[in-house]
Amino acid sequence: MRNAENLGDQGDEQLRVGGLTLSGRALLAPMAGVTDSAMRRIAGRFGASATFNEMITAEGVARDDKETRLRLCGEGSRPSAVQIAARDVEGVAFAARRAVDSGAQWIDINMGCPCKRVTGGLAGSALMRDLDHASRLVAAVVSAVTTPVSVKMRLGWDDSSRNAPELARRAQAEGVALVTVHGRTRQQFYKGSADWEAIAAIKAAVTIPVIANGDCDSPQAAKEMLRLSGADGVMVGRAAVGRPWLVGDIAHYLATGKRRPQPSSAERAAIALEHMESLLSAMGQGPGLRHARKHLAAYVDHAGRASSPLRNALVTAEDPNEARRLIERLFAHPEREAAA
Repeated sequence: MRNAENLGDQGDEQLRVGGLTLSGRALLAPMAGVTDSAMRRIAGRFGASATFNEMITAEGVARDDKETRLRLCGEGSRPSAVQIAARDVEGVAFAARRAVDSGAQWIDINMGCPCKRVTGGLAGSALMRDLDHASRLVAAVVSAVTTPVSVKMRLGWDDSSRNAPELARRAQAEGVALVTVHGRTRQQFYKGSADWEAIAAIKAAVTIPVIANGDCDSPQAAKEMLRLSGADGVMVGRAAVGRPWLVGDIAHYLATGKRRPQPSSAERAAIALEHMESLLSAMGQGPGLRHARKHLAAYVDHAGRASSPLRNALVTAEDPNEARRLIERLFAHPEREAAA
């Protein structure tokens, strides 16, 4: 299997987040239900500069529920970062301390999630409508932990209130070490194209590192994203599903200007199988296989096999042994399908 290359010393281009020095300028975004420990570990091995756990909520930490404990697992690339969504000041401080006790080296506060389940509780991007309260949350987390703290935000709640520069200034004043900006407003959700140029206003407003996020799906896109935004690095989200090596590919390209070869069909098979097996081990046979389906479908699609009649069989398989057999047929030896 292809090994991730050591990015080495990038001199002045190295990203520093508080006391942490990152190996590159491409980060794996926190994605609920997606960036499980297996995906983070694989992305880290292939050179992701940092990986973020699935978003947790302060309420989930307070309940100490099983899903939250699983998401707090610090496995992945180092440094490991945990993102927290919260509205309650005391709750977010408690959750941050628990995350650090569980191995987190970096705490990120979610002020960008657009989903109604989060904003309905006045958390996520809803905090961009109340910058005073957002500042109190930041201050509580910075006071609660000794690790670096960052904030992930959008451009604003809607086009009439693009207040990300002001939120970034306030966050920096409270001690935040880095901000990430998704180049859409909350009301856009994921529609249209991310506005990379608009991120430049946030970069101009602060002296801490700024990470650009939204629609980064290739090394060339990352380079253009940095050119238009002036940001210090990029965060890769949905484009990494089914190809967790992409984040490391982007980090390598930004450091060297050279593209790495893509994994072979056999290598993709091994990665998909590793991902599935890790989920089976962590979550149990039934839940693990069901959770793996979104990843397996994406691995198949990025391998150019989206139209294969075996794809549906793989993503509906109930038996792990059947899934293993289908992975081998789809990825490692595609010619067998034609002969079947």
